[in-house]
Amino acid sequence: MTADPQVPVPPMKWDAWGDEAKAKPLSENIRALLRQALGVSTDDVRAPDKSEVVLRPSTLADEDLAALTDVVGAEHVSRADADRLPRAGGKSTLDLLRRKSRRPQAAPDAVVLPGSDDEVAAVLDVCGRRRIAVVPFGGGTSVVGGLDPVRAGFSAVISLDLRRFDRLESLDTTSGEAVLGAGLPGPRAEQLLAEHGFELGHYPQSFQYATIGGFAATRSSGQDSSGYGRFDDMVCGLRVVTPAGKLELGRAPASAAGPDLRELFLGSEGTLGIITAVRLRVHRLPEVKRYEAWRFDDFAAGAAALRAVAQHGTQPTVIRLSDEAETGVNLAMTDRIGGEQVTGGCLAVTVFEGTEQQVAMRHQLTSAVLRAAGGTSLGPEPAESWAHGRFDAPYLRDALLANGALCETLETATSWSNAPALKAAVTSALQSALAETGTQSLVMCHISHIYPTGCSLYFTVVAAQRGDTVEDVIEQWKRAKRAASDAIMANGGTITHHHAVGVDHRPWLPDEIGDVGVRILRAVKAELDPHGILNPGKLVP
Repeated sequence: MTADPQVPVPPMKWDAWGDEAKAKPLSENIRALLRQALGVSTDDVRAPDKSEVVLRPSTLADEDLAALTDVVGAEHVSRADADRLPRAGGKSTLDLLRRKSRRPQAAPDAVVLPGSDDEVAAVLDVCGRRRIAVVPFGGGTSVVGGLDPVRAGFSAVISLDLRRFDRLESLDTTSGEAVLGAGLPGPRAEQLLAEHGFELGHYPQSFQYATIGGFAATRSSGQDSSGYGRFDDMVCGLRVVTPAGKLELGRAPASAAGPDLRELFLGSEGTLGIITAVRLRVHRLPEVKRYEAWRFDDFAAGAAALRAVAQHGTQPTVIRLSDEAETGVNLAMTDRIGGEQVTGGCLAVTVFEGTEQQVAMRHQLTSAVLRAAGGTSLGPEPAESWAHGRFDAPYLRDALLANGALCETLETATSWSNAPALKAAVTSALQSALAETGTQSLVMCHISHIYPTGCSLYFTVVAAQRGDTVEDVIEQWKRAKRAASDAIMANGGTITHHHAVGVDHRPWLPDEIGDVGVRILRAVKAELDPHGILNPGKLVP
């Protein structure tokens, strides 16, 4: 692959997470631990260089390219391999393993960058008439196959890159609402708002690269959800372009004018329409931030403490709890917490934001609840350390994959009463499935989002890669993920809390929403996207 890019390329490295300059090799201590505990080879897994990658040839006909060029201009459309490759998928472990394959790789047949709602509508019209599938592209951070270039019988598939929708369109400082373009990455959106003294406060781990439109299309949940809510809680309105026409949704802060049609597109993953702008609730920049970490004897005690916080409504901005395994790994990597050696137990992190008065009150109320539930304060240092590195975990996964380890995450949510059983079932399913492939595994879990009635459970899995080829390792993880997904559905969890459905979770959606729910989704899809061109193979069973 030698052609130079013809349009702006996504900022992340084509075969890894994020900024290549931030990648760090594994320390010898970690490499030794992987060899001893999990049987990881720690041999450097040589991946192909970009120049060695072979993409399947573009199937977009010249006349189709010309029709798309007529809509957006020659400078905003490309069939070059150098533009197709970085949009060939997301950043799941499966995506990254596929990038290491030396077989011909799938990729969109072209990249198209519209710059207005009318151009989006015209592109969809061209694609509908010419049987071309359309995969919306924001930051490229999907971890569930949401960007896979599925042709599904179409003549070609294009990546519809929304980067030109990159403005703060308006800010109502009286109402606390901002209209943001769907292609704005999280940091740029916060920068534009901060210039006026406001912030959105939505910080998922993908924050540095994911976009406003992607947050909406996947029902994203950020690490500050305890204080500011999930992204869908922040959405006041949407502008959406569908093959059937355009919609402006959300006239008022609340309405009883029938079902809330915004809900059709929040979590729709580009299958029902293209979100081009989002009107969002914003708030003044916080005056003060306060950090505090806590230790609990075990995960059950810590979970009970977080439940009490949620049900008392003491409103920390961030609160999360690592189980014994995850806490142990964190301790092994940092040695000391709070200035003293800590062995065993579980680590919780809290952050408080707001005015001096708000922070003091929320901190006092939350601390009283945590202390009453058996927590011991470790001071601010571990929480500050977590905040400093909270977007860096994917870089560690890259290093693990490069050293013969298998590493991936998955998540779910359930009620407080069911959380212990669900956690045990998913952990057992993962360990058993990976043991059948010939490797021990380390399964870690944390609670990252809490609600009065339940919580999310976020799992991280590390094992040894098994098999002679990349394709063998891909099948190894698919087997483990199937086992975990079956366990989630059999034990009362949701198939996804915030990673979305995409390709990976689609087989389990009928179990979650039922036959009638599937028929509703299909009916809406047929009405809004009669040619079925929008992100085929994702979400809708």
